[in-house]
Amino acid sequence: MIELEHVSFAYGEQGPSVQDLSFRIEKGDFAAILGANGAGKTTTVRLIDGLLKPTSGRVLIDGADTATTKVSQRARRVGYLFQNPDRQICKNTVREEILFGLRTVRGDEGEDALNRRAEQVLEDFGFTGDEEPFSLSRGQRQRVALASILAVEPEVLILDEPTTGLDYRECCHIMDRIRRMNEEKQATVVMVCHDMEIVLDYARRALLMAGGRLVAEGPVPEIFRDTEKMEQASVLPPQIIGLGLRLGEGFEEAVTPEAMADAVLAWRKEGRRPE
Repeated sequence: MIELEHVSFAYGEQGPSVQDLSFRIEKGDFAAILGANGAGKTTTVRLIDGLLKPTSGRVLIDGADTATTKVSQRARRVGYLFQNPDRQICKNTVREEILFGLRTVRGDEGEDALNRRAEQVLEDFGFTGDEEPFSLSRGQRQRVALASILAVEPEVLILDEPTTGLDYRECCHIMDRIRRMNEEKQATVVMVCHDMEIVLDYARRALLMAGGRLVAEGPVPEIFRDTEKMEQASVLPPQIIGLGLRLGEGFEEAVTPEAMADAVLAWRKEGRRPE
């Protein structure tokens, strides 16, 4: 669904923000892009969405080059949740905000169908529809922004720090709906996230970045167990993975740190004690 071919990008005359990125994300995958501040994560997802055009290389969405496709074409397939919801909310009520995206992207389906879809989304997210978005809390505004995106059911969902500033309940509310979209609609999800616990609980694949380059990619637990690559990217693994690795230190002949980390992770996932 997503393919980057030797992509580089520089802001103005500055040095490149990302350099020679090449990776693929399959349809229906749930991928997290990880790295320290300045690693190039946000630039990468903006390149995927077509908000930025590569200085060199190509970005393809289902085979279509983002540099040559129209914004209207991309908008029907790709939804983008910004770090700050206030940068994408533009209507006076929550209902109008949701209908704005529906009318823009799916206007050919008819007003009655769009209104029914909007009411369904409002109920799902717990809004009446008459709320004024900027009178809501930061977490509620994030939910409004996400609701307006999920309403149009994009094939690709890009999330730039979707849980920033949210409490635990709001975080779970948002992430559970994203996971449902991924599982039920086979939407391809790409998430930038600094919360490794969230990554461990929701993402299946991780792309690790440092200095604008991709340093590792693979299944999330595998990347978290790669202490050398994680250190290179200045990223700490979730505490549960770190615990497993520490428990396995000094027992390499019988139980490797990686095996112990897997056992502790299974304990968390399945609610059982590792043998």
